[in-house]
Amino acid sequence: MKVLAIESSAVTASVAIMTEDTLIAEYTINYKKTHSQTLLPMIDEICRMTENDAADCDIIAVSNGPGSFTGLRIGAATGKGLALALDKPMVAVPTLEAMAYNFYGDDRIICPVMDARRAHLYSGLYRFKNGKLITVHEQCLISYGELAGILNEVKEKVVFVGDGIEAAKDYFKDNLTCNYTFSPAGLRTQRASSVALAAIDMANEGKTIGSDMLKPDYLRPSQAEREHSGKRA
Repeated sequence: MKVLAIESSAVTASVAIMTEDTLIAEYTINYKKTHSQTLLPMIDEICRMTENDAADCDIIAVSNGPGSFTGLRIGAATGKGLALALDKPMVAVPTLEAMAYNFYGDDRIICPVMDARRAHLYSGLYRFKNGKLITVHEQCLISYGELAGILNEVKEKVVFVGDGIEAAKDYFKDNLTCNYTFSPAGLRTQRASSVALAAIDMANEGKTIGSDMLKPDYLRPSQAEREHSGKRA
């Protein structure tokens, strides 16, 4: 199985080509350029450099949220366009689960955190058991305090991954009593190779969809939707 994976849920843009036993190519940029400028050229580049054709991939995988509304829409549109043009199935990989795959096989509780502003995070809790990802706490929008309370009750070793570390680290240092570690820079950001790993597992479980079924999971309404709802009320 060969997967073309796309990650655009935050500032980081990342694309990868992977088989079940080989990472053929990965291209990641953590810089403030819009994903509409970067994703397709990055895909073209890894295909050209590795003499691969996107049409040879069996699955198009997309990091499906939560995250940046604009980034998720651009990633979804890019993936859907490729899948439709190439007549390929898709896998919609939950972003936080993909981030947990940065620590594949780790025996600690893995806590992905994405900055959701206003002292809130997108987060969930995961662990690996016998090579399978297990969800300990479902992904959600959560305050710093609520997450700290959950982790202090878990009383296990925890590793944080994601851009929410920078936003919340001072709060965590003051309020966490569990044994925790912040992931190093090279493992902290979202990676398309992790999206691909998760997608392969999901595809093997039959969790593929048609391109027309892909819808980003934002976990909360956009600001425009919240403002519109407020006006109606």
